[in-house]
Amino acid sequence: MSAGSRGLRFGDGLFETIKCSNGQLEFLDDHLARLWKGMQVLQFNIPKHFTPDRLQEEIESLLKKNRHEKKARIRLTIFRGDGGLYDEIDHRPNYIIQSWEIAAETGSWNSNGLVLGIYTEVKKPFNILSGLKHNNFLPYVLAALYAKKEKWNDVIVLNTDGRLCDTTIANIFLIKDEVVYTPALQEACINGIMRRHIITRLTASGFKVVEGEITIANLEAADEVFLSNSVYNMRWVGRIADKEYTCSKAQKIYATVFSTKG
Repeated sequence: MSAGSRGLRFGDGLFETIKCSNGQLEFLDDHLARLWKGMQVLQFNIPKHFTPDRLQEEIESLLKKNRHEKKARIRLTIFRGDGGLYDEIDHRPNYIIQSWEIAAETGSWNSNGLVLGIYTEVKKPFNILSGLKHNNFLPYVLAALYAKKEKWNDVIVLNTDGRLCDTTIANIFLIKDEVVYTPALQEACINGIMRRHIITRLTASGFKVVEGEITIANLEAADEVFLSNSVYNMRWVGRIADKEYTCSKAQKIYATVFSTKG
């Protein structure tokens, strides 16, 4: 990557965060399918030799080299090459793969509920980029800085209509009575891999799951709240502002969805 990189200058790219457990890359096909869709949206020219199989080989090689095969987090970053807005050199994808060892208990049920806030300064817009994990991540960067300043574990990001979108690193779910609610993809949230997996497993297990518009008032009226992402699986939220939440139903959901996962 040079000083003229469009990835550096304009955030012209995408990324995926993938978890490795005991040598297995979890939901790899789903991650790469989302990545390929994103590259199409961003109008990359994808060479024939640049394939999901090649990226998998590169990831597995790096994990072996770094001795991170037991439990690790992988970040795969795709970015365009050098050039300005109108004089790009080419549209082929460049990439960086990184790996970090993570604790053995990562992905297990959290005994203590997370403490969250709500970020209102920058709201996420509705557009064709909303569901992608692209490198223009400033709303989440600023939200994460705010969460750190307030000593929260995470913070809820709103869309431009003021409704719940997601958090800085996760999709969000609410439980009210016996129904599970989560923002629809049309609400500008990230099209999360774990979000989709949880919805699929819950629906197959007989839970009622509603994807739709969720307001702050809905959040305040909820019985329980939990978050999901590909690294931590699912974590329950104990408090948002002055509202405290329980976790008995969320714990049942965790057991239902992750009973066969390590």
